[in-house]
Amino acid sequence: MKKQHISDAVIHRLPRYFRHLDDLHKRGVIRISSNSLGSKMGITASQIRQDLSCFGEFGQQGYGYNVDELRAEIGHILGIDRGHRLIIIGAGHLGHALLQNFNFEKPGFHVGSAFDISPQLIGTTIQDIPVRSMDELDEYVAFYHPDVAVLTVPQPVAQPLADRLISLGIRGFWNFTNVELSTAEPGVFFEDIHFVDTLLTLSYRISHQA
Repeated sequence: MKKQHISDAVIHRLPRYFRHLDDLHKRGVIRISSNSLGSKMGITASQIRQDLSCFGEFGQQGYGYNVDELRAEIGHILGIDRGHRLIIIGAGHLGHALLQNFNFEKPGFHVGSAFDISPQLIGTTIQDIPVRSMDELDEYVAFYHPDVAVLTVPQPVAQPLADRLISLGIRGFWNFTNVELSTAEPGVFFEDIHFVDTLLTLSYRISHQA
């Protein structure tokens, strides 16, 4: 892989490439051109070639891309084969729904445990994932060294909790708290999920359609 700065726009397109290639793989498609892939994704062929050139040389002129090979390469770039460890903080409605319905293993994440403060939830399991007390958090993180924390906690505790987890060594956050998290600590990354943003984007599109 080339050593260069990769823009956020390229990074955010990589999962889309993988998802479309995974669909083609499941359908038994052997190869695809950048024009055909771009048509499916709603972007230009030159954009695809430019994005992929950030990571090396892919495809052959006149042949296109081998679907299985490109899918595997992009999966490797995304770290799907690294087996990241993940914990969920907050096993209430949203945390429970994620554990119940989202396949974390498919994108390469192993869920070790969930944590909550509710006596009704502590000691239970959700899809075979144990729900532990927040009192056990520090000891658990020190022993298992998870890479990522999923936050589904109330807004007032989001930033203090993130600070606590960063001090324990966690470097990735999938944040559903509707709070923009931040840190001065280098090498820490946040993906802030705002459901209302996508709904308002949809509202804009249907309100301003030609």
